[in-house]
Amino acid sequence: MMKSEGAPQIGFDRFIQLDWARAALRVRAGLSDPEDLAQLIDETHSGAAAKKKTRTVLNRLWLEPRPELAELCDRAVAIYAADPRASVAALTWGMSIATYPFFGSVAQIVGRLIRLQGDCTSAEVHRRMAESYGEREGTRRMTNMVLQSQADWGAIERLNKGKNIKALHEPITLTPDLELWLVEAALRHAGRAMPTSSVATNPVLFPFSFGDRLAYNLSQDARFAVRVDSASNRIVELA
Repeated sequence: MMKSEGAPQIGFDRFIQLDWARAALRVRAGLSDPEDLAQLIDETHSGAAAKKKTRTVLNRLWLEPRPELAELCDRAVAIYAADPRASVAALTWGMSIATYPFFGSVAQIVGRLIRLQGDCTSAEVHRRMAESYGEREGTRRMTNMVLQSQADWGAIERLNKGKNIKALHEPITLTPDLELWLVEAALRHAGRAMPTSSVATNPVLFPFSFGDRLAYNLSQDARFAVRVDSASNRIVELA
């Protein structure tokens, strides 16, 4: 399974407030009118350019996903429509890592540093992102946009004027359906199989808590293929 050639290299170039993402999700689910989203954006943005850029990101996430992500988006909408209490942060996180490799890279770095050290600095994140995307102002600015969004979604806390980053004390809990959906999003971001033993601790999914039956549930879902590799490890990939 390869990443789509059409995946934007950066793309996630705006701070996205969770309320805006929720409004776009509700439009996609048929629970709100597009005019409601337009009004929200109008009320929270001062310039035409800012409004356009925000709409572009929200369209990619929820309203006009890439064709290969349309089914993933539709399943997210179904989860939300069945239970509006489902975590909008988790659903938007999943669409973000599947849609924007840049967002996923920031999440991967933050998750790995937090699990190794307990916290991290924004300077560490910027340095590692520059190694992959180049040492330029655009990389730094858009990394900040991702971090600001992740903080607004309740995934991290930014301290000392954003210089320090730590995970929130309580991870975001998920329903079994949302767990499996997030794993699919993570597999799409990774573009390769993962050991079933480490799916729940994958750094890109660091804000979330998974149940003990995740590996079993993956093996029972037709969307996933679980097999044993040459080293006798059980690995999971998209079927």
